[in-house]
Amino acid sequence: MTILKSAISLLAFFTFFNTFGQDVPLYVGTYTGGESQGIYRLNFNTKSGALSDLKLAMAIDNPSFITYAPNGNYLYSTNGSHTGFISSYKINKDGSLLLLTRVSSKGKGPCHISINETGTKVAVSNYVGGTVAIFPVNEDGSLSEASQVFNHNSTERAAHAHSAIFYKDELYVADLGRNALYQYKLKQDAYILKSEALIKTKGNPGPRHFKLTKDGKFIYLINEYGATITSMKRTKKGFKQIDEDNTLEPDFKAFNKCADLHLSKDERFVYGSNRGENTIAVFKRNTKNGKLDKIQSISVHGDWPRNFTLDPTGNFLLVANKNSENISVFTINTSTGKLKFSYDIKVPEPVCLLF
Repeated sequence: MTILKSAISLLAFFTFFNTFGQDVPLYVGTYTGGESQGIYRLNFNTKSGALSDLKLAMAIDNPSFITYAPNGNYLYSTNGSHTGFISSYKINKDGSLLLLTRVSSKGKGPCHISINETGTKVAVSNYVGGTVAIFPVNEDGSLSEASQVFNHNSTERAAHAHSAIFYKDELYVADLGRNALYQYKLKQDAYILKSEALIKTKGNPGPRHFKLTKDGKFIYLINEYGATITSMKRTKKGFKQIDEDNTLEPDFKAFNKCADLHLSKDERFVYGSNRGENTIAVFKRNTKNGKLDKIQSISVHGDWPRNFTLDPTGNFLLVANKNSENISVFTINTSTGKLKFSYDIKVPEPVCLLF
């Protein structure tokens, strides 16, 4: 009876706030080896933090990473497979997706996709193949075949490109296999390699995901094997490392692989996910010198948090727990940056969340 009353109270709470809040779509990329059928869509209430109305938006295989076009009318996904391909979709009025194009990713195991500010180019990172490919985006949101392919493999070491981000006329690529962060510069509509080692790494940290600050002066890079966040500052001569912080609690000694990283809306805090410890590590960021201080480590209330995101208001953080097949919702104290667990819902094999 107590559980039933609690459930009714929670439903009443969400119903009340949903009346006054704004519902925004949340798309969920998944692996489709189990019960998942493709890309899912939920409604998220920005006032209460309630997730509702889970629907299949597109049946397609292994849409493991997804991103929007800048105008919000189209969506793009990697489709992890042995051969590798990527897809583009038109977003229908009801939130469902219409498949526009499906093209080769130019490498095995595509794991990350991003789009430039003008919505004219897409970059895809192929983890198994060790390549990064650039695709022109057509006016109707569809994709043309790759215009450039960068092969980071060497005779000494296999590359594992894990993420690529555009910043103005630059393209940055994190390569987990080569332990490098590459920098490309746009010249005459083509990207040219400027630097293949923005900083010198020690050991085998495994650079995975990263974010630049809005002004492009700082980069924060999470290392999958090293369980660290590397902080870099732009200088006249390039970038220099200014800090390195551990994402794990000192007494945690078991297996762990870091996954995702995000900055708060005001860039005063940095969040990173730990798969193994199954936590979100929270860091306070010095906005002047760029250095980080760890202030919290909180359970994700699930297993294997591969990806997470902040909602459009910056008041909520949502975590995709792949192995436990749930999405956990946290409230963010915007003054302190700290998280508080709210609730979780079941979603089949979630690996990427997109507002």
